[in-house]
Amino acid sequence: MIGTMNILRRLLFILLAFGLLAFQPTAVRAENDAKELVIKSEITLSNLLSDPDYHTLQTLLKDAKGALIFPSLLKAGFFFGAEGGSGLLFARNSDGTWGYPAFFTLGAVSFGLQFGGQDSETIFAIMTDRGIDSIIDQEVKLGADVSVAVGPVGIGAEAATTAQLADMYSFSRARGAYAGASFEGAVIHGRDGLNEEFYGSRATATEIVVQKKYSSAEADKLRALLAGN
Repeated sequence: MIGTMNILRRLLFILLAFGLLAFQPTAVRAENDAKELVIKSEITLSNLLSDPDYHTLQTLLKDAKGALIFPSLLKAGFFFGAEGGSGLLFARNSDGTWGYPAFFTLGAVSFGLQFGGQDSETIFAIMTDRGIDSIIDQEVKLGADVSVAVGPVGIGAEAATTAQLADMYSFSRARGAYAGASFEGAVIHGRDGLNEEFYGSRATATEIVVQKKYSSAEADKLRALLAGN
């Protein structure tokens, strides 16, 4: 069973590679660059934290164990749908400060009546140690390995999440129009190549997030934004 799941997950990313990347313009593909992702993640975090409609996100991040920031999740479909993008995982240190980021990618495929395209900024507030550990262990499937709830948007909406029943809450701000089935079972997988590009060494997510072996001043602005929330 585990072997079958691994095969399906790897197939998912093969489909994304040949599906999503096929319609991405060159400028969007450049987003895979590690430093570019950090800069775009700064913009996404700043955008959502400064938007009063995302007050719930601001509230949850104050107690969050970690955060996943995806500056651009692309979704497109014409009966077959694909969604994906790369981003950063941060975890809170034992002293309350934020650590340095590890790079991850999120992907999902779906079937059914659907059409259109969408590009969204997305942030996950990770509320439990289980959520952090599952992501670091690689190839986590949202909704199966960890529970995910859609964070409510709007003034006063934080009351809906005070119980913190989910491992993670997702907040997205979309650009574009999309119609059809929602994506479920998205998979999050590590990007060791981007870790190496950013830190100049073959750094793993465990070494970065858990063992605190790596740091980079280029991520300090992002850490300051999280800390200032």
